[in-house]
Amino acid sequence: MLDLPVVDAHHHLYRLADGYPWLSGPPQPRYHGDDTRLRRDYLMEDYRADCAGIPVIASVVVENGAARPLQEAQWIDGVLSGCPSVQVAKADLLDGGVPAVLERYAQLPTLRGVRDILNWNPDPYYTHRDRDAIMDEPVWRDNFARLEPLGMSFDLQVFPEQLPGAARLADAFPSTRIILDHLGMPTDRDAQYLRRWGEALRELARRENVFVKLSALGTTDHHWTKSSIRGPILTAIDAFGVERAMFASNFPVDSLYSDMPTLYSAFDATVADFTREERCRLFAGTAIEVYRM
Repeated sequence: MLDLPVVDAHHHLYRLADGYPWLSGPPQPRYHGDDTRLRRDYLMEDYRADCAGIPVIASVVVENGAARPLQEAQWIDGVLSGCPSVQVAKADLLDGGVPAVLERYAQLPTLRGVRDILNWNPDPYYTHRDRDAIMDEPVWRDNFARLEPLGMSFDLQVFPEQLPGAARLADAFPSTRIILDHLGMPTDRDAQYLRRWGEALRELARRENVFVKLSALGTTDHHWTKSSIRGPILTAIDAFGVERAMFASNFPVDSLYSDMPTLYSAFDATVADFTREERCRLFAGTAIEVYRM
């Protein structure tokens, strides 16, 4: 059992009645697997039940694809009122109305940043967007430029093939904190694929304004073991250092592949040889600093 405080750097909360298109309608074959068990409300009491026995002292609640993002952010702000936890809200940076939304977000005490999921793949089984390189488009970048003056970070979710674009983005906005979600989501465990992913990850890590979440390994490795996730985790830590890496559960999505005690036990075993100071950084310290808790 973990013997140090935990800040879960990435999980979700949602009420289905508020509208989540990806959790509505007939289930579709997708890379994360059968999401039938996710098609229920997931509230703070559900999250607390999942992390029972783990010394979670705070967390980062990340948007979950709501149809009405501002409404979702306002609800989460109320849920987190009086708690040490914070949130990352959804922002479509291609939307002409997003500047006004960002101004509204800036008024929420719990808000620390935004996310605009950019995962693209020519295979519909994987892709979230209709085209690649959105983060290079002028309108998107003009709205991205609004984040740093408002004190907001950006959670970046892309696939490994998009990591060079992430590096260009980090170079263009060196004062904006960019947090790479889910290790850049390596979708294959082939050795050559992982080598290319590792090279792209290390190149991105040269930008000091970029951080990484060690999370969602089950999303791309449904039958993961301590052995299968060890390599990707250590590759990411080696690239970014413990000062810019943080563990996260990605619950309830990753509850499709394991329970949370099993997940955090695997995290703990992976870094068992690290110093206590380094482990404290990975399990809590980086998230506390990056998300200004």
